[in-house]
Amino acid sequence: MRFALGVEYDGSAFHGWQKQPGAPTVQDVLEAALQRIAGAPVKVVCAGRTDAGVHATGQVVHFDTLVERPLSAWVRGVNTFLPLTVSVRWARPVGDDFHARFSAYGRCYRYLLLNQLQRTGVWHGRAGWYHHPLEVGRMQQAAALLLGEHDFSAFRAADCQAKSPLKTMRYACVRRCGEMIVFDFEAGAFLQHMVRNLVGSLVYIGQGKHPPEWMAKLLAAGDRRLAAPTFSAAGLYLVGVKYESQWRLPVSEDSFFSGALGF
Repeated sequence: MRFALGVEYDGSAFHGWQKQPGAPTVQDVLEAALQRIAGAPVKVVCAGRTDAGVHATGQVVHFDTLVERPLSAWVRGVNTFLPLTVSVRWARPVGDDFHARFSAYGRCYRYLLLNQLQRTGVWHGRAGWYHHPLEVGRMQQAAALLLGEHDFSAFRAADCQAKSPLKTMRYACVRRCGEMIVFDFEAGAFLQHMVRNLVGSLVYIGQGKHPPEWMAKLLAAGDRRLAAPTFSAAGLYLVGVKYESQWRLPVSEDSFFSGALGF
């Protein structure tokens, strides 16, 4: 039987999602906890592999098992064996044709950037930081140029394994909430480091180093060397994965950032 899980985690202490020798990863601790409940090895597949230091509030995974357990066992039971920085939010049975990665048609990322003179204490590891004043209007103008299908080679990591740099950006927004600048992006899929590289170039534009039209020139040139450096992983969150309604999975409400946080 196949199950889908909604997972959130603070990525600060992990070397990313994917299992790797000699380094703690989110996949490691989740599979170990699931094994405690299933009584047998469990392999999970995620919707989007996050890098070292990157967080998630809306990660989705699937796994197969032969054992029967109540849904509460795959949530509260698994959480009993997870570190406090990782939590299963929900569990749903799905058909064998469901795939956390390939069944998804959209992924949503958010970057939090604290824009103040002093470095942060409370937000350390959970938000990026930039001390020069930034003009959000200029950054939003540049973000609008990202919409549609483009070759995002200028924002692609050197060791990115994606087959094509062509991606379709469905949503790109930059807004200010007090001293926090919030960047939201939605696309069918993203290249490795793509969001962090986009944020870096948007920050350059917000500071006035380049006009908003520079973003279009970077897309056209397709040269990573021309864009800004990769921004810190600390502020990046996978906040949602989108699936067709036939799978009957909970819709990501981004509750982590609502209410008191005001984002």
